[in-house]
Amino acid sequence: MMNMGSFFMDETEFAGESRDIVIAHPAATVIPLRETADSFEVLLIYRNPKLSFQGGMWAFPGGRIEDEDYADGNNDMIAAARRAAVRESKEEAGIHIPLEGLVMMSRWTTPEVQPKRYQTWFFVATMQDQPVQVDGGETLDYRWMRPEQALETQRSGEIAMMPPTFVTLDRLSRCATVEQVFSFLEKEPLEDFLPRIETVPSGFCSLYHGDAAYAGGDINQPGRRHRFWGLDTGWRYERRD
Repeated sequence: MMNMGSFFMDETEFAGESRDIVIAHPAATVIPLRETADSFEVLLIYRNPKLSFQGGMWAFPGGRIEDEDYADGNNDMIAAARRAAVRESKEEAGIHIPLEGLVMMSRWTTPEVQPKRYQTWFFVATMQDQPVQVDGGETLDYRWMRPEQALETQRSGEIAMMPPTFVTLDRLSRCATVEQVFSFLEKEPLEDFLPRIETVPSGFCSLYHGDAAYAGGDINQPGRRHRFWGLDTGWRYERRD
């Protein structure tokens, strides 16, 4: 079982310190989906433990937006994010996902207290029958899992992942089919996550937009909840009015 305490340190070790805010690098990730007989699965890749960011984590294919992702000098960030998502899925998993197949789900920005930050656009796409081929450098393994199965595998300590991956899987687990996923995304506005980290006994709490305590104050105050609990006893995404 993974050492959960050392992982939480990644989220909390800079909390409370006075430090300059690092500019977040633009990035993109894609969540490949494939239909099964009675549900759907998502593709997760295992990132090389030697990597300085998300090393040893199970994640969706993705990475930084590079200069080559801006077409003809156009500074359209969303268009560049789409190209980066396609490029990274090919580089890291050996799969081809067409640009027109990408549907935006959310944008996550690394907390301001972190020394290495990214602003990442998350896209969802249906993957046709293609073999997955990890690159053997940045990515070492892969798994197709139902979202709820991936969450349980994390909770058991068998795999490690970052909170944005966990929250995304939690949201997807509320859908029974790929069709429901895209129907949900069509109805819901793009969600923009900039976590505010609070240290709590046995872990941390990430507060998200709309939470009663997001702008400050006691996290136990009454009101709306939109937060992630990263505790030694288990992880949980909480969202309620």
